[in-house]
Amino acid sequence: MDLRHDIHKELVVLRERAPEITGALTCTVDGMLVTTDMATNLAAGTEQTAALTSALLSLSRKMTDLAGIGRLEETLVSGARGHTACYAAGPTLVLTVLAGQGANLGLLRIEGRRAANKIAAIVERG
Repeated sequence: MDLRHDIHKELVVLRERAPEITGALTCTVDGMLVTTDMATNLAAGTEQTAALTSALLSLSRKMTDLAGIGRLEETLVSGARGHTACYAAGPTLVLTVLAGQGANLGLLRIEGRRAANKIAAIVERG
């Protein structure tokens, strides 16, 4: 079984379930890109996005520890033209999801968590 292929298929399904999602990628917790499904105009920055995802995950985990609010579930960054959400996908991978302005954040959160759980299961059985 090819883990990258199975993870990529899950990213494609994620974008199909939530058309507001403009891209998704998975990377290792240390920032190495695993696979991506990005809109063409976003594809150029995937390596940098993976590296920043690693840093954001580290900071977010530290914040949840310091704030005493339990295990990190997600990190959401909202800008004037859209959103980026990061989800732990098991102990070794991170899922980053990009969505455009006006995206339904409830749907983004539900689908992002669902995909992260499926990706974690793929890695676990792999």
